[in-house]
This record gives sequence, C-alpha cells and structure tokens, in this order.
Amino acid sequence: MTAFSSETPARPDLTPAARGLSALLDGVTESQLDARTPCEEYRVRDLVAHLLGLTVAFRDAARKERGPGTDLSPDDPAAPVPSLAGDWRGRLRGRLAEVAAAWRDPAAWEGTTRAGGVTMPGEVAGLVALNELFLHGWDLARATGQAYPCYDATARASLALMSQDADDASREGSGFGPVVAVLEDAPLLDRALGMSGRDPGWRP
Repeated sequence: MTAFSSETPARPDLTPAARGLSALLDGVTESQLDARTPCEEYRVRDLVAHLLGLTVAFRDAARKERGPGTDLSPDDPAAPVPSLAGDWRGRLRGRLAEVAAAWRDPAAWEGTTRAGGVTMPGEVAGLVALNELFLHGWDLARATGQAYPCYDATARASLALMSQDADDASREGSGFGPVVAVLEDAPLLDRALGMSGRDPGWRP
C-alpha cells in the first residue's frame, strides 16, 4: 500500500460505486468464474473472493472495529479465505451495502484506522475503499462482458488518489502497476484505469 500525502480529495460517497458493482453480480454466470480478469493474478472467482474479504475489512475499518480483515494482510497465510459456497452474490451484495453505509458516517473519516494490516488515517482508508470498489467493479464488468457505469465524482476521487505516486516507476508496494499511458483528452474512466496500471482496452 502506498504512502499518501495529506492533500486528499473531499470525502466521497461510496454508494454509487457499491451499487454499480452490486448491479453486475447477477450478470456473472457460474461458467465465467474461471475466466481471466484484468488483474493477472485473479480469475473471476478470485476477484469475487477478494471483494468478499475487502468489503468486510473496510466496513470494519470505517466502524473502527478490529478483526482479521483489519489486522491481517490478504496475503498473510493466517488470513481467512472467503468462500464462494452458497449464495455468494447475496452475501457480496449485502456487504457492499454495509461498506457504503459505514463510510457515510462522518466519524469513519476521522482519526486513524486499520485495513489489511495497515494503519492509516480514516480519510485515506475511505478513499482506498472507494478505489477498490471502483477499479474492481471495472475488472468484473470487463471480465464478464458487462457495461460499467462510470460516475465522474468516483472516478475523479480515484484518479486523484492514485496520482500521488504516479512518478514512482515501479510503484512497488502501492498495489498498482506502472502507469499505462492514455491520451490527455481520454475519458475520465480511461485516465483513472491507466493511472491504476490497467489497459482501458483490455479484453478477455
């Protein structure tokens, strides 16, 4: 996870990103769970499991509640591995609603908190949570052949957050790959994707 400056964007609403991602879930078929995604290390099933875990971690981070999701990195062997058994769509839809609601509380953005084993200001944690939902929503949509709605306020907050380490060629430890160059007048979504290290033209 990258280091952030104190100059962070205004507190955004996570609801549009959460709802946009939730709307994709019924469009994911069981036969697509082994499909590739824009994240090279993830198949669709891995991406869904990651989302099941991070929504709990950032919900609890907003509430300042400690647990495995807040105290352990997802890469830690001791970290729980979310299961896709049963109604994973319903579980993820519920967790998306919970994480969005948790970050609507102004207290969530104050003080410090933890997520994924990293201590950070609440202001930063909220932006990281938004960024995760926004980017992985696009990953899921693109991997499963669905349209992805881009909300400008969400994309701007994501772009501003990721731009803080854009000059680091390797971006080691940031969670993002090297910046993918896009045209200066490219759509806001494409600019945010490029800043995250994603190719906006990726197809499965």
